[in-house]
Amino acid sequence: MPLTALVQTLKSSPFIEETAQRLQKKATVRLQGANRVARGLAASAVAKTAGSPLLVVCGTLEEAARWSMQLEAMGWGTVFLYPSSEATPYEPFDPEEEITWGQLQVLAELTEHASDAWAIVCTNRALQPHLPPPEYLSEYCRTLEVGTSLTIEQLSSELARLGYSRSAQVETEGQFSRRGDILDVFPVSAELPVRIEWFGDELEKIREFDTASQRSLDPLAQVVITPVGFGPVVLPELQLRLTPARLAELPSDWQEVHYHEIREGKAPEGLRRWLGLAFDHPASLLDYLPSKVTICVDEPEMSRGHALRWLEQAEEQWQDRPFGPRPLHVSYESIESQLQARGTLQTCELSAEGTSGNLGGRSLPSIPHQFGNLAEQLRNYRTQGIQIWMLSAQPSRAVSLLQDHDCPAQFIPNPQDFLAIDKAQSTRVPIALKYSGLAEMEGFVLSTLRIALVTDREFFGQRVLATPNFVRKRRRAASRQIDLDKLNPGDFVVHRAHGIGKFQKLERLAISGNAREYLVIEYSDGILRVAADQMNSLSRYRTASATGVQLSKMGGKTWEKTKQKVKKAVQKIAFDLLELYARRAQQHRLAFPPDQPWQRELEDSFPYQLTPDQAKAIQDVKEDMESQRPMDRLVCGDVGFGKTEVAVRAAFKALTSGVQVAILVPTTVLAQQHYHTFKERFAPYPISVGLLNRFRTATEKKDLVARLKTGELDLVVGTHQLLGSGIDFHNLGLLIIDEEQRFGVAQKEKIKSFKTKVDVLTLTATPIPRTLYMSLSGVREMSLITTPPPSRRPIKTHLSGYDPEHVRTAIMQELGRGGQVFYVYNRVDDITEVAARLQAMLPTARIGIGHGQMDEGELESTMLAFSGGEYDILVCTTIIESGLDIPRVNTILVENAHQFGLAQLYQLRGRVGRSGVQAHAWMFYKSEDALTDEARKRLRAIQEFTQLGSGYQLAMRDMEIRGVGNLLGAEQSGQVNQIGFDLYMELLDEAIQEIRGRKMPKVEDTQIDLGVTALIPADYIPDLEQKMRAYRQVAVAQSRTDLQQIVLEWIERYGQIPAATQQLLRVMELKQLARGLGFSRIKPEGVNIVLETAMELPAWEQVFQLLPPDAKGRFFFQPGRVSVRGLGNLTSAQQLEQLVQWFDKVQLPTLETVSVSQSVLG
Repeated sequence: MPLTALVQTLKSSPFIEETAQRLQKKATVRLQGANRVARGLAASAVAKTAGSPLLVVCGTLEEAARWSMQLEAMGWGTVFLYPSSEATPYEPFDPEEEITWGQLQVLAELTEHASDAWAIVCTNRALQPHLPPPEYLSEYCRTLEVGTSLTIEQLSSELARLGYSRSAQVETEGQFSRRGDILDVFPVSAELPVRIEWFGDELEKIREFDTASQRSLDPLAQVVITPVGFGPVVLPELQLRLTPARLAELPSDWQEVHYHEIREGKAPEGLRRWLGLAFDHPASLLDYLPSKVTICVDEPEMSRGHALRWLEQAEEQWQDRPFGPRPLHVSYESIESQLQARGTLQTCELSAEGTSGNLGGRSLPSIPHQFGNLAEQLRNYRTQGIQIWMLSAQPSRAVSLLQDHDCPAQFIPNPQDFLAIDKAQSTRVPIALKYSGLAEMEGFVLSTLRIALVTDREFFGQRVLATPNFVRKRRRAASRQIDLDKLNPGDFVVHRAHGIGKFQKLERLAISGNAREYLVIEYSDGILRVAADQMNSLSRYRTASATGVQLSKMGGKTWEKTKQKVKKAVQKIAFDLLELYARRAQQHRLAFPPDQPWQRELEDSFPYQLTPDQAKAIQDVKEDMESQRPMDRLVCGDVGFGKTEVAVRAAFKALTSGVQVAILVPTTVLAQQHYHTFKERFAPYPISVGLLNRFRTATEKKDLVARLKTGELDLVVGTHQLLGSGIDFHNLGLLIIDEEQRFGVAQKEKIKSFKTKVDVLTLTATPIPRTLYMSLSGVREMSLITTPPPSRRPIKTHLSGYDPEHVRTAIMQELGRGGQVFYVYNRVDDITEVAARLQAMLPTARIGIGHGQMDEGELESTMLAFSGGEYDILVCTTIIESGLDIPRVNTILVENAHQFGLAQLYQLRGRVGRSGVQAHAWMFYKSEDALTDEARKRLRAIQEFTQLGSGYQLAMRDMEIRGVGNLLGAEQSGQVNQIGFDLYMELLDEAIQEIRGRKMPKVEDTQIDLGVTALIPADYIPDLEQKMRAYRQVAVAQSRTDLQQIVLEWIERYGQIPAATQQLLRVMELKQLARGLGFSRIKPEGVNIVLETAMELPAWEQVFQLLPPDAKGRFFFQPGRVSVRGLGNLTSAQQLEQLVQWFDKVQLPTLETVSVSQSVLG
């Protein structure tokens, strides 16, 4: 909160004190003549002087978002952006879920907490009736505290009443789950879900947890649970009040449809229309405010204009079809009178002549990099007695630049250090504070209050690129990481020894009274049962196309021949890769120096928190650059995951080391985006950035080429024109390539020639499988960014037969929250007719058209216009760019979705949802009768993935396989199809390790046939999907540390571990130990236990020497087996325990020796 001190300073101003006093007398006070930042500071100072919270009313949601970002820097404990839909209350659809949740978050704060350290920013819509009255909503809000007496059954019933749905695992808002004495719930008003644990009937612990890992995070003292929406509050009142007489007031065609819905307890669509029937006086946000609050209406004339346009539309809809006894909208005059009754502060940028309340504000001229002129201006302000404040992402640099030009200044690292600030103010020394947030800051001088503020816009010409919008705050991504190896009945699987089979079910078998669970796999000649603890011998059969799959014969020769053929092809590719790596290892260049102070300043100015993957990728790139070998690194991550920031930091490191940087992109639109990003990030530094694309004139291109050759131009962003013969660099040191696979063959050859001369950083959004990444580690430098940003949301997919009303609703919902829409129609012949149809449906919408048969320049111009917000809707074919980052586009509609392939639908869906706003994909098809079986299957599949909330990551599966083709060559995709993706990866890894001379483990898995009951009981993990995941977790665990982590996770999620599951974990421990020693199977044989092994006598003698002295007499070696005499006389559990203890002693010193049961379970 860097501007807290400035607000404190303004509080002492007589002007601010007088304004606060007038407001307390319910006057309307106007402050004018100041830009938004100055208006925000003045409003904050007035509210703080009055000792009250602050409500700011803006004309639009975009302007409200700008205000809320600025207020966060001004000393408020909490700043809420109260979202509202632009749609009228008479529309047949409800506002976006995220908007309702955002409203509930604010209302929960107002009804459940008495704090006055908040500021709320809203639009005029929030002052219109749209809510249940406060006394009704408060009945449905519950604050849970540690120590509260409440049974888990009571809370479960309460959550159901509030509209929460019970699920096996909590992944998104509005869900809860129960496991024993643990209840997980994701309140819609919270940023993270919470895990509640009981001791008897008392709440013992409340902790937040991460939806991706399901692991607990920070403890909480309390949590507020609100209803999931307004339905649970409104519906009971509707059921009470919807008498036959009231029903008769509704339009006749709605009476029959909705009356039965409401009677059955179902909330009808367009619930807001029913508020006037459920309550005598529906509420607005004003009804929820405390009596003492400072209300600020920003730009009242502009706000009034927006409100009147909305009211005109609402009145028209009401007159056309009245709903209930009275309208739900009220006149602007009515709202104004409510505001006047409380006292209102009005703030405006322009000042009228001869009026009071003039702040005498003027903007500072933006004169970037002319620090002498700026210093002179600030010296003049000092002589006039004006206090100077500076706000910068690089405050130390700003201060030193002013000092170089004879203007004293002081950087104060802690903005709350009021003593240091007062001392600097007493000498009129300009004070510099650090700010690297997302708010659009702009400098000003306020002659009335005798203060000036200088920002990075005036220093460096730097502007914020963030799009202001309502984004529901989250501290971690809501989308979970999907287990792509998850097995469902009917899935094809690959067993290394037996080939391709079909998974049927999980089956429990009891042999001699000892139970275990088995996966039942169907083959062409019979059934194979695989013990659940041996799941790692199976993998999903994943290929680019899983159609026409033939089941193998168990142990058949055909499968073995196929496997050997693929193995040969894999060995060749492994050899070629290692040869390429060896050649590159011989190349040398001067190493880049370690990070300089400017590098740290640039990185500190980044307004977001790096994800762990981002931080690792940046570290990898820097290590490459600081070595003496030229870098050739691939950074892979989805759009919006932060690859560009990796490139920004690499480019800056190169530029500050004295070399040029080129950024090569496949399209003009992407070039434009990158150019703006790099230009803004580097604005504070003496770095020149150029753009080379088709929109540059011949003169501009000639000048740019000349400056590249002389070295005057430091960084250039361009399309394939950068690879032209006339382009010469003065000293190119780093080439950054975005989506290399999208360039042509000749262009790729030119790129390849660069790789021998300069450092190369390649960015791609095509997923690279983590298994391939691990195999190629040290062969091809790669960094994966798979952690989604905290605000990322799963995309909601809606399937429907084509219905014009659904189309209109979907588009209106998006435009109502200030967004843009892709409308995909894949026939060029009549695409203009589709656009005309949409225009008739939505007369005020701005519609553009884009398709592949347009002239290339015209298409790019259209895409740039859409990207710049000149169109609301883009009607297009599948030509829309997969790499485009347009944060405002968060709805996509696909007409005739049944005509697209599944992979196409995935990719189309992935083109929205790249900001923190909840995205929607609407898939429209013709009537059910017209669908083919194949089309029905595709739509069913995408619907299933939607229900999992995992569309994005499941889409990755097909694209990962393409990733193999991109990295290793197209012919390798054919090899993948023959044996499946996962087995191909295993063979590639083995081949690389073999050629490197690393000894492969002799035993892939150890089969344990001791008669112990080792399983996960149904009452411990009831959900089949979660149980299968749990079995796979322990089956693939590589060490005791892995098992210990699994145990901790299970205890946290499911409660104390039952005896049968403890036995399972002990079996896995024995399996790890035995596999390391070379034993492939452990089985009873009479009174002995037999250990099957391929080891020779010399190897056995080494093992034998390490056995405990009291055990040596029992072990007897024969070729192919070791017998442990007399061990069969013990119980199965004792046999298991004894072998674990003995094998523990034999392990090499580097292996861990702390048992899972001793360290965690015991």
